[in-house]
Amino acid sequence: MGKVAVGAAVVCAATVCAAAVLIARHRMRSSGRWARAMAILREFEEKCGTPIAKLRQVADAMTVEMHAGLASEGGSKLKMIISYVDNLPTGDEKGLFYALDLGGTNFRVLRVQLGGKDKRVVKQEFEEVSIPPHLMVGSSDALFDYIAAALAKFVATEGEGLHVSPGRQRELGFTFSFPVRQSSISSGSLIKWTKGFSIEDAVGQDVVGELTKAMERIGLDMRVSALVNDTIGTLAGGRYYDQDVVAAVILGTGTNAAYVERAQSIPKWHGLLPKSGDMVINMEWGNFRSSHLPLTEYDQVLDAESLNPGEQVAVVTDFEKIISGMYLGDIVRRVLCRMAEEADLFGDTVPPKLKIPFILRTPDMSAMHHDTSPDLRVVGSKLKDILDIPNTSLKTRKVVIELCDIVATRGARLSAAGILGILKKLGRDTMKEGDKQNSVIALDGGLYEHYTEFRTCLESTLKELLGAEVSDNIVIKHSNDGSGIGAALLAASHSQYLEEDS
Repeated sequence: MGKVAVGAAVVCAATVCAAAVLIARHRMRSSGRWARAMAILREFEEKCGTPIAKLRQVADAMTVEMHAGLASEGGSKLKMIISYVDNLPTGDEKGLFYALDLGGTNFRVLRVQLGGKDKRVVKQEFEEVSIPPHLMVGSSDALFDYIAAALAKFVATEGEGLHVSPGRQRELGFTFSFPVRQSSISSGSLIKWTKGFSIEDAVGQDVVGELTKAMERIGLDMRVSALVNDTIGTLAGGRYYDQDVVAAVILGTGTNAAYVERAQSIPKWHGLLPKSGDMVINMEWGNFRSSHLPLTEYDQVLDAESLNPGEQVAVVTDFEKIISGMYLGDIVRRVLCRMAEEADLFGDTVPPKLKIPFILRTPDMSAMHHDTSPDLRVVGSKLKDILDIPNTSLKTRKVVIELCDIVATRGARLSAAGILGILKKLGRDTMKEGDKQNSVIALDGGLYEHYTEFRTCLESTLKELLGAEVSDNIVIKHSNDGSGIGAALLAASHSQYLEEDS
C-alpha cells in the first residue's frame, strides 16, 4: 500500500473515531439529560404522594378546622359561614319562581314552574345577558338598573302555563358569587368585588337592597326571597331530588363545599334556633390549610405569584390551589418548564411560551391525560398548538401524560379526603348498629363533570378511605346548575307564602 493510501486510511479512521466519540458524547449527554428529567419527575411524584395515612390526617384536620370555624368568627382558616338557609327544598314546592345568577361578566335570568312531588320541574327557561365593560367599573345604580331592566324584559316574556297566582308577588333566588357578609336569608353586604368588577359605591351595601331599589325604580314587582351562592344552590338542587343529600361540593375553576349542620352544633349562632333545627353552612373550603397537605416547591412559587397569595400558600398553600381547575394545568406547566430548563426536555432552548403563567389550562391537561392513541397525537398537537413545541418524541409525550396523572391524582385524592372530613363531622363515616341510611354528596363543576380520570380517582379514593361496608351507604351524585335552578328552588323553599300553602 502506498504512503498516500495509508495516510488516507489513517485520516479516515481518525474521522470515524472522532465521529464515534461525538456520537457517544451526545448519547451520554442525552442520557444524562434524560436522567435529570426523570429525577425531576420522580422527586415531584414523591412530594405529591397521598398515601391513605396522609389522607386520613388531612380529613381529621378538616374536621378539626370545621369545629373551630363553627365555634367563633375567625377561629379557623375555614370561614364556616352561616347561610341562613334553614329550609331546603322537599320536592313539594309549587308555583313559578325566578332566579338571577350573577358571578362574572355575564349573568343569567331563569324561571321554573314547579309542580310538586309528582310533576317536579314542569318547565324551565333562561336567558344569558352580557354586562357591558363600563358597567363593571361604574356605579352601583347603573349596574343594578341594567340587571333589573333585563329581568323585567324576561318577565314580560312569560308564556302559557307560566304564571304567578293572582295577588302574589313574583319571588326570586339571587345567586351572587362575590364575597358577601350575610345577615339574613335575604340580605348581605358586599365585602369586595372580584373578577374584574370595581364599583366602589356598592362595597359595604346590601346587594339585595340595591337590586330591590333598582326593580322598584322601573316598577317591577318582585321580591328577593333568598340570597345564596352556587354551592348552596347545588345542595338545594341535590336535596330537591333526593332527601338523603347532606352536602354539596363544587369542583370547577374554583372549589367550595356546603353541608347541613344541626343548628345547636353551631356555638357562634346566637339567634333563635330555626324550626327545622337545621342550618346550611358555607364552608369556603378553598381556604383550608394544613401541614399535612403534600406540597411542592412548584405550589409555593405559584402561590407567591398568584392574585391572592397565602389566602389560598405561604409555607402552606391552601386547598384550592392544589385541587381546583384554575391551577392544575399551571402546576403541570411549571414542572415541564423546570424540565426544559434543567434537562433540555424540548431541545437546547426553553420554549418561550412555556414560561407564560396559566397558558396551559386544565381542560387541555385533561385532553392530554385521556389520550389513548398509539402515538399520543393529542399530546403532540396540544404541545404544538398551545406551547409552540413541535416534533416531540413519544418518550417525551409519555412523560407529559405521567405528569398530568401525578397532578390530577393528588387533587382528586385530596378532594376525597375533604369529603371524608365533612362525613366525619356529621358522624356518617362509620356504620352504626342497624343504620342503613344513605348519605348523598351532590357534586358539580367542570372539573368533576368533564375530567374523567379526576372523577374516577376521587370516587375510588373515597371508597378506599371509608371501607367497603360504609362506602355502600355513601353516594356521590352529579347535581347540575345549582347557581340557576338551585337558587329558584331556594326562593320556593323560603317563599313568603309558605304558611298559606301548608
